[in-house]
Amino acid sequence: MSLGIAITTTGGIVLAADSRQSYQNLKGMGRIGSDSAEKVFNLNGRVGLVITGMAFIQENNTSKNVSRFIEDFKRIHELKKLNVQQIADSLVTFFEGKFDYKKELKNLQTQIEANLNSSGAKMTEHHIENGQLTFKFKDPQGNEQKGVAGVQGLNFLVAGFNNDGSHMVCNVSIPGNVKITRDSSEKNKEYGADWIGQTDVITRVILGFDGRLFALPFIQKAVDETSEVQVRQQVGGLEYVIQWGAMTMQDAVDFSKLAIETTTSIQRFSDGIQMDPGDMPGVGGAVDVAYLSVDQEFTWIKKKELNASI
Repeated sequence: MSLGIAITTTGGIVLAADSRQSYQNLKGMGRIGSDSAEKVFNLNGRVGLVITGMAFIQENNTSKNVSRFIEDFKRIHELKKLNVQQIADSLVTFFEGKFDYKKELKNLQTQIEANLNSSGAKMTEHHIENGQLTFKFKDPQGNEQKGVAGVQGLNFLVAGFNNDGSHMVCNVSIPGNVKITRDSSEKNKEYGADWIGQTDVITRVILGFDGRLFALPFIQKAVDETSEVQVRQQVGGLEYVIQWGAMTMQDAVDFSKLAIETTTSIQRFSDGIQMDPGDMPGVGGAVDVAYLSVDQEFTWIKKKELNASI
């Protein structure tokens, strides 16, 4: 799964990711395939990319590394002419043509329906939208329940500078959509940190809570009695105050490495959480770091290299 980060400051943008590549084998078991995968890419000099999610895509009955498709994308698009959001939109179109997630969601629906039937339950309603399957079912006692499921896809952070010098970060989910998370043209949206992949550790450290908090019954009760917006505003008070815009580039580099290496360490000593045990240590290997600024094209700060040491 990995962990990817983009930090936007007044000095520029830092991109970082680990190098672990994990997958499920034919028995459905999680495996670490490699600790030398490429997750950070230079797209056109002024725009970079961080990727997490699927490690391989089937093409012509052969599993190919996702990084291979990034290079194909760069070759067939005139990226120099595109702004950040246009590149993000083009990535969605390109990768939606590379794997049929709608077919996978349909197969998932059939599988879930069969599992429900075998346990005496029955699916009563289902919808496929934005890359997710939402459904309702009646349990053996006749009580109506809700469920949500999805297939593994791709997640990108597309970050950089447009030709006019403005900057932007887009969080791209495939299947899903493009969300603009940083935009120099919008007040209070110019600077900050974005992260994708296995984000539970960094979310706990910086935001002060795990996103799975909202699955707890007492939180659900609070949401029902007030609203999710109000509850999120209250727990939002736990977030550390970090002056992202005032960060130096070195601070942003240090923060990125700290977040990824801390996640690697926590995953080494843990195996999920009490309410959801059995996690995959998907973050590991070398940390690759690059930066961009309005005056400096994509530059590697740290990048793993091929070597013959064993």
